[in-house]
Amino acid sequence: MLEKHRQQLILDILDEQRFASVRDLTDRLNSSEATIRRDIVKMAKKEQLIKIRGGAESVSSEPRKKHISSSAFLVNQQKHTDVKKLIAKKAVELCADDDPIIINGGSSTYMMGEFLPGRRLNILTNSFVLAQNIVENGDSQVSVPGGEIYREQGIILSSYDKDTIEYYHSKMMFMGTPGIGEFGVMESDPLLIRSEQKLRKQTEKLVVLADSSKLGQRSNFIFCPLSDVDILITDSNADPKLVEQFKQNGIEVIMVEAPQPEVQQ
Repeated sequence: MLEKHRQQLILDILDEQRFASVRDLTDRLNSSEATIRRDIVKMAKKEQLIKIRGGAESVSSEPRKKHISSSAFLVNQQKHTDVKKLIAKKAVELCADDDPIIINGGSSTYMMGEFLPGRRLNILTNSFVLAQNIVENGDSQVSVPGGEIYREQGIILSSYDKDTIEYYHSKMMFMGTPGIGEFGVMESDPLLIRSEQKLRKQTEKLVVLADSSKLGQRSNFIFCPLSDVDILITDSNADPKLVEQFKQNGIEVIMVEAPQPEVQQ
């Protein structure tokens, strides 16, 4: 991640919660303590934040942003990139030209943008970063719902029941997840669930994109039970017992071949 992006995320985190420890920032930004400490020193000199013992404090006396319990988009984007791209490619292959589809925001679904140029689809997405990507590089029609922009997660969320979503119908909805297992498809925040459930009501099939590291993982909240999932796209490193459990729940499991690690000479 570029330094300017990482430092912007630090400011976003402090805008949400005012204080943050070095350990917290290290975990959330997937960076080393040394890197985070250097960032804090540089940003303190620019008066962008206040350096305190063991962490940083916002220059504002009150949090200015609503907080969502979800990892930063730029951090997630760098995890398991190779296999996520293969999963995203397979997801796009499920679509026929002129299909109306919904793509929920997230790092896995964002990768679908790389394989959309040359395709003509009608896409509703709450990911403003994906919408911009498609508009700049593709030929598909893109719609976005009304709401507030959550920059750290790269998504648009609405607190209102009535918005443009209710007028849209799609054949498939594509979404990622922090985890999927016996309890269902997991999510990290109630506000995300509220938005995603509105999207789910407007589609015929739910397609979950989850690399093998997400299988069996739990989070704080359940988005939906396994019975609501139509297709799961994962990779060949998936636990066979979990795959069989998904199939027994009526889920079509599509597996891509996971890239093999390079052998060191």
